[in-house]
Amino acid sequence: MKSILIKSGTIVNEGKQEIADILIKNGRIEKIAKEILPKEDCEMINAEGKWVLPGFIDDQVHFREPGLTHKANIFTESRAAVAGGITSFMEMPNTVPNTLTQELLQDKYDIASKSSIANYSFFMGASNENVEEVLKTDPKTVCGVKIFMGSSTGNMLVDNEQTLENLFSRVPMLIATHCEDEVTIRTNIEKAKQQYGENVPIEQHPVIRNEEACYRSSSMAVRLAKKHGAQLHILHISTAKELELFDNSIPLEQKKITAEACVHHLWFTDEDYKEKGTLIKWNPAVKSKKDRDAIMQAVIDNRIDVLATDHAPHTIEEKQNTYFKAPSGGPLVQHALLALLEKVKEGVLTIEKLVEKASHSPAILFKIKDRGYLREGYFADIVIVGKDKENKVTKENILYKCGWSPFEGVTFSHEIETTLVNGNVVYHHGKIIDGTSGKRLSFNR
Repeated sequence: MKSILIKSGTIVNEGKQEIADILIKNGRIEKIAKEILPKEDCEMINAEGKWVLPGFIDDQVHFREPGLTHKANIFTESRAAVAGGITSFMEMPNTVPNTLTQELLQDKYDIASKSSIANYSFFMGASNENVEEVLKTDPKTVCGVKIFMGSSTGNMLVDNEQTLENLFSRVPMLIATHCEDEVTIRTNIEKAKQQYGENVPIEQHPVIRNEEACYRSSSMAVRLAKKHGAQLHILHISTAKELELFDNSIPLEQKKITAEACVHHLWFTDEDYKEKGTLIKWNPAVKSKKDRDAIMQAVIDNRIDVLATDHAPHTIEEKQNTYFKAPSGGPLVQHALLALLEKVKEGVLTIEKLVEKASHSPAILFKIKDRGYLREGYFADIVIVGKDKENKVTKENILYKCGWSPFEGVTFSHEIETTLVNGNVVYHHGKIIDGTSGKRLSFNR
């Protein structure tokens, strides 16, 4: 493997910016210094005037393989991810078949080892019947256990109270939850049908999957975690009310209860349903501007611990259905970092806080080994960002297998110029560089 020298970039890392060089050797960061003299066998990358960031670690994606590969697969979506500056991902278990046994979990790792250009890990799925199988999961090689405490794409709802008690009391590793109360949602669906029949408008989505549904489930998960001392990570927070469940008075390393915010809940509001329709139908629903702004404030003040995408593609034909038939979810990995950088430009978020929440904090929370920072000895997962470079999202430059994006037509102010994974250049000036594979994430647990 040829050594790489990144010259004169503005490194954003561990709360500060500095102009320095990075020498990469054998897939890892060999040296960071003000000036490193190039050697003849070094490949040079000029990063002057550009941000050099640790790669985004996305703790929630749905890459749809196996079983749903007409929507996406690990090969296509990992390529879209590195084009968006995401160098590592953690994928969810609601594939077909659902990832409910150790053998099915291993199948996904086998697929990724052959086809993923990014680093990878996969959540073990929990159901009402597989607690003993969940307990076989190795915390050193698997990111966590996923519990759907609200139904979403797939049929993995865990609604048996005794099962939840068992999982929260016995699982020794991180438990990630989708929290929406099913009874509340069903009640709201019946109310909507009484008013609209089967032609419920998409604007009713945040009314059906409302604040009460989210808070009731999230607060239940927090109660269970506190009761049993479990490590709980609540995914895709979508309401201001839920934020009262989270603490910012202690460092992340000491937290047992943590939360994630996703880019769509920081960008869109319920006012966007009129234009975007079911293209922005997600579970939990995009809600009000008040909710959006409160979530961003919680990112800034550390009640929210990590940023993620919840990348969940469907075909455009599926999404263009009526409200009840259109599935929830959308493709985001290629454009999430660009959208968050827009918030930096607007002065809403600092670049240091973005790097903390997208790279450092996932590494801390999941105890990921040797990633998430620009440090000597760490794997060289690096993103070089061009500033003040207009970058319009069009069908022609979308890499998702589904071929569409909720950001189509948006012109971003930055460009992902180069992405390195394990010291290999995998994306450069709009092109995927094939020939290398990502690595399975390992965890210091």
